[in-house]
Amino acid sequence: MLKSIAGGVAALAMLLSVSAAQAASCGNDASGFNAWVDNFKRVAPSKGISPSVLETAFANVQYNRPTIRADRGQKSFKLSFDEFMKKRGGQAIISRGKSMKSANAALFANIERRYGVPAGPLLAIWGMETGFGSFLGDQHTLSAVATLAYDCRRSDYFTEQLYAALQLVARGDLSTTAKGAAHGEIGQTQFLPLNVIRYGADGDGDGHVDMVRSRADALASTANFLVGHGWQRGAGYQQGQPNFKAIQGWNAATVYQQAIAYIGAQIDG
Repeated sequence: MLKSIAGGVAALAMLLSVSAAQAASCGNDASGFNAWVDNFKRVAPSKGISPSVLETAFANVQYNRPTIRADRGQKSFKLSFDEFMKKRGGQAIISRGKSMKSANAALFANIERRYGVPAGPLLAIWGMETGFGSFLGDQHTLSAVATLAYDCRRSDYFTEQLYAALQLVARGDLSTTAKGAAHGEIGQTQFLPLNVIRYGADGDGDGHVDMVRSRADALASTANFLVGHGWQRGAGYQQGQPNFKAIQGWNAATVYQQAIAYIGAQIDG
């Protein structure tokens, strides 16, 4: 009898273990998403995320199909440099970037004193990412990141991003209703959540890192990101120069790196 009970307990434990593993597994369509979320919410408190933050953060989270479509359809990075510049409106970014540099001269001077990064590459990034803050994205950030954490293609990478996003929610630096780009990028220069944790800088001195509403925070954080990727004060940033390596840290696509360097140089003069 005892042996039978022990065997039953062992079988039940195995069944529960299998069920947990299935709930935790990634997926390539929406069918397993809710089960994955339930399992994530059970595990996350052991990683330091409070249950109250989880409940608040996941209240409006759902599988985000536009995120998956965007993740499967990244084609612009395969363009030539000239094609990429035309598609991204490179000349318009240069023209407006010069005006933005003049209009925000004190801010850029302060950032350069603090980080050693001139205005040009920051304006190039700001302009290409969001049109200088004119369009930050229309996808629910937490849904986008959670969807990619569940999706099998880069589950581990985006699970880390999801934990970072929840840390931002907990400290009041990310709204649970925030919208951004399809991959969960945040704010005026489109930081992934973990990069906000690592490189976010309080550029306006209010005690928070608000990548959405504060251009000072977004631009200071971008400069800090470049410093964190090897930016050397006073060195050049064109291809073959020391600081091009820092620009390479911003985006893996060679054509994007070339565009940052070129647009930045045109703005800086």
